[in-house]
Amino acid sequence: MFSFFASEGPHIAIAPEKLFNIGGVTITNSMIYGWIVCTLIIVALIYGVKKITVNGSHGPAQILDFGVEFIHSTTANSLGTQERARKYTPYFATIFFFVLINNWMGLLPFVGKSFTYDGTALLRPFTADFNGTLSMALVAIILVQVFAIKESGSQQHLRHYFAGSLFNPLTYLIGLMEVFQEFTRLFSLALRLFLNVVIGEILIAIFAYLGGALGFLTAVPFTLMEVFIGLLQAYIFVILTVSYLSVALSHSHDSDEVSA
Repeated sequence: MFSFFASEGPHIAIAPEKLFNIGGVTITNSMIYGWIVCTLIIVALIYGVKKITVNGSHGPAQILDFGVEFIHSTTANSLGTQERARKYTPYFATIFFFVLINNWMGLLPFVGKSFTYDGTALLRPFTADFNGTLSMALVAIILVQVFAIKESGSQQHLRHYFAGSLFNPLTYLIGLMEVFQEFTRLFSLALRLFLNVVIGEILIAIFAYLGGALGFLTAVPFTLMEVFIGLLQAYIFVILTVSYLSVALSHSHDSDEVSA
């Protein structure tokens, strides 16, 4: 059932590939790798947090410390207050590291056709699966809605979409367009991350195959480029999520002033 290093050509797959079923649920190769990476992230973060000290961190914990501090300053600049930044940084930092590590773990040489199960690649990057990026984007948008309601209240947050006089029919038309925009943000977040990752995966696979015995060398420039793109896409994913929250909160504040 299992085979190793069984590759006759570049393995290019846009959609996730089915491995088996558990209780009627289809398990794909991207789900398997997503679970593996998620477990590794949890273990690494627990270990890293224990190594962070007030006097400064060293080794891998220093990277974690720097990453969280960077996301905190980004969140503070976007949301406008240190209080909000401290409150929401743990969520945004978690999203950042989850996207980043999934992007980078997808670049490891054994991901793809190196390991197969019944002729199907056993491991596929979670962020190279549109279902994976869509679920991540859905979690991000839901968090934005929850945080906005927590800050402004449900009624005021609803007025963020339906601003203006409630006796004006245009208010409802514009409100529906604002609600529709939330769905476009959802698919925009998911598609941007998915396309960047899957295109990089395809480029690496093609040039590794064309290089033949020296495939590991011909793929190096594109792998290094994807390391940078993986970091950039993780940052873009988070900064867009933070900006959506910032817009929701600023609109609610504007609605308060109009009501007053």
